[in-house]
Amino acid sequence: MRKYTASLSAVAVALAVAGCQQSDGPQGEKISIEKNPYPSTYQPMPRQSTLITNATVLTGDGQRIDAGDVYMVDGQIKQVGKDLDVQADVTINAQGKWVTPGIIDVHSHLGAYPSPAVESHQDGNEMTSPNTAAVWVEHSVWPQDPGFNRAREGGITTLQILPGSANLFGGRSVTLKNVPAHTMQGMKFPEAPYGLKMACGENPKRVYGSKGVLPSTRMGNMAGYRKAWIDATEYKRAWEKYEADYDAGKNVEAPERDITLDTLSAVLDGDILIHNHCYKAEEMAMMIDLGKEFGYHSGTFHHGIEAYKIADLLAENGNCAALWPDWWGFKMEAYDMVQENVAIVDAVKNSCAIVHSDSDTTIQRLNQEAAKVMYRANDNGFDIDEAHAIKWITSNAAKSLGVADKTGTLSAGKQADVVLWNQNPFSVYAKAEQVFIDGAKVYDRNDEKYQAQSDFMLGQR
Repeated sequence: MRKYTASLSAVAVALAVAGCQQSDGPQGEKISIEKNPYPSTYQPMPRQSTLITNATVLTGDGQRIDAGDVYMVDGQIKQVGKDLDVQADVTINAQGKWVTPGIIDVHSHLGAYPSPAVESHQDGNEMTSPNTAAVWVEHSVWPQDPGFNRAREGGITTLQILPGSANLFGGRSVTLKNVPAHTMQGMKFPEAPYGLKMACGENPKRVYGSKGVLPSTRMGNMAGYRKAWIDATEYKRAWEKYEADYDAGKNVEAPERDITLDTLSAVLDGDILIHNHCYKAEEMAMMIDLGKEFGYHSGTFHHGIEAYKIADLLAENGNCAALWPDWWGFKMEAYDMVQENVAIVDAVKNSCAIVHSDSDTTIQRLNQEAAKVMYRANDNGFDIDEAHAIKWITSNAAKSLGVADKTGTLSAGKQADVVLWNQNPFSVYAKAEQVFIDGAKVYDRNDEKYQAQSDFMLGQR
């Protein structure tokens, strides 16, 4: 049965790329693929120019400014410094308080696995084929998930929603701004690139091996990836030939659309970023080689329990590593962890270490997750301060998502995604007092007008 399934798949791919047949007669209308059929409708909330004064400012690019000021105008960071001579609609005296960029979580399932966790809302993993690159997780996001509000109360201003990790190719991710909205598109981060969720190791081989289909081993995993990328390469080539022939005046038929291969070929074009669930060092190394074989970048490795073993390789290849501070041992491939994992990866020149949550609860305290790493690492001989550690949940995370030119640091021209903390954000007592997205206040711990509630929670608090 498996043999026939594979043969039919091969025939389907052949048919999909069998376009570009030339015929006599005038050209028909040129066929093109709409790359953004579900565009963002996000609009910033009402905002005023705001000046925060006398705060301890962590800019997200390694700087700390004591008694510093942050000036936001028209949704952007206008100035950051000391004793700024500017006028604002609102001035906040933040003496004794701290300011950071908005916190970014690169690994979340909010909206796709919402709370309450009832079966009818568990829409985060299309576990019906090893390759479900055709699905887009944004079509599962429930914007009324109360978890978005809880995350905002923890200073989360941007988050990537990923499909689950049962498949070799799990589908497209989406990056959201953490604003109250009635539609997914109202949260969608404008111009943020899509991601493609891939998964290494035990999950795909367990899920599909138990069904008697490839993969049931790690070598089966690799064979599945390679087969898919070969198909994507042929599909991309067929479309490029069609466009070249059409532009040359030929009357040619377009290749047949395949929405699985649309996603994979967009990775090959560099339009979609890879986000790879991968724990073990040797598997991450293989995924780097896989990317080189087919000409795409292997992107960000998520979870990366053994990332510390290949920190040099990750930095050399420009991979980000999104890691937990102290969560491991829950299965064999997640066994060989050290609590200095993030710090060891971070210590290499040109590294990109990130602290992520993959949790609807720890996303509410991602600042403290980063704090765990800093304190544990310093106990073991590292020299990491707050100005550096904040990069793990701000600028490095923005780099992973392809939005570092827009957010992640407090620098002139960046979007004014800002958190005002009641004290050092690496304290266990730290609380986000006010949160701004594009200069608009979206949360205020002391003002109920800025404490959004989902429809689900109305009447329950």
